[in-house]
Amino acid sequence: MTDLNTTLLRDFERNYREAAQKIHALVEPLTDEQIWTWPYPYGNSIGHLLLHLTGNLSYYIAGEIGGSGYMRNRSLEFTDTSRIPKAVLLKMFDGTIEMVAAVIKKQSEQDWSAAYTAKGFEDCGDRFTAILRCARIFPHHTGQIIYLCKELNGKGRRSAGWR
Repeated sequence: MTDLNTTLLRDFERNYREAAQKIHALVEPLTDEQIWTWPYPYGNSIGHLLLHLTGNLSYYIAGEIGGSGYMRNRSLEFTDTSRIPKAVLLKMFDGTIEMVAAVIKKQSEQDWSAAYTAKGFEDCGDRFTAILRCARIFPHHTGQIIYLCKELNGKGRRSAGWR
């Protein structure tokens, strides 16, 4: 039988790694051009969603809990026009996932309830809640990426003529 801390360490790390694998499976077949395409005049490109996920995790977990010193520019995550090549973007994302996994692995039983507050997460209260909130954004943004991939491949609702 494992204790609760061991379970949390294992399952949070697994959750983040599995979420990253899903993102890779969706993004790897796309070209650099496709990841920066905005299929709609509103919303985001896949590249911007990856920048946002990377920035979110780098700030809330690696920076605020792990002490990496990461300084976030959230608005740039959605407006960056540099069109970073897909391979570089995925490498940045993967590096962030590794930092998140390392921070999670270092959490002791007492660390989960340690006080936590950060810009945008002022009401979190503790590290457990912060790490859980970050885990919860993955399905949301993964769903957006799935939808954008379908649009880019001509299999989305709009492309199929639905209104």
